[in-house]
Amino acid sequence: MQILLVEDDWPLASGLVKALDNSGYVCNHVGTARAALHALDTDRPDIVLLDIGLPDVDGISVLRSIRQRDAELPVILLTAKDRVEDKVAGLDSGADDYLAKPFEVTELLARLRAVERRLGTAKTTKITVGDVSLDTATHEVSVKDEVLELSRKEYMLLKSLMENAGRIQVRSVLENRLYSWGEEVASNALEVHVHHLRKKLGNGFIKTVRGVGYKVDASP
Repeated sequence: MQILLVEDDWPLASGLVKALDNSGYVCNHVGTARAALHALDTDRPDIVLLDIGLPDVDGISVLRSIRQRDAELPVILLTAKDRVEDKVAGLDSGADDYLAKPFEVTELLARLRAVERRLGTAKTTKITVGDVSLDTATHEVSVKDEVLELSRKEYMLLKSLMENAGRIQVRSVLENRLYSWGEEVASNALEVHVHHLRKKLGNGFIKTVRGVGYKVDASP
């Protein structure tokens, strides 16, 4: 899951990027409205975390611009303003959710999981496909109730595939969900992660769609 964080408070942004990275998300950060709109036009994220108090253009105006470009892209507003009228203005402008600063990272993660459930096939924090279960709250993956040891990238890749069970995930989309803008990606990195997952899950769980990407069947 790729997140675009639009926040001009750099210490806060740095902490959020680290926390989200540790929680299995790919988070790219920009500090201005101009940079945010450019990023949206060039590399669409899965979710936007948008600060209202940006230095160049206010966040509500940015939100309206986002909605003109993309009516379906989930946007969670982050703001120091906690007045009811500010919340109403944000939600009426197309925000999916609203978090007033200061907030706990655990609350943000819960809001993100709720958005993910709306985007994907999962209805709870636990996604089960065949004998494989993945819990997005605890990051625990098990096969026939036996807990597996997965690297962070392996977990992120498996989560993306299982959330979209039955749908092909193209290579470029998977890479965007695994790596942030600044990370160097080896040409065979995705194949290596798939290979490691197959050794742990069995060769039949993740299927290769040649020339396109990978998929997990809804009922393997």
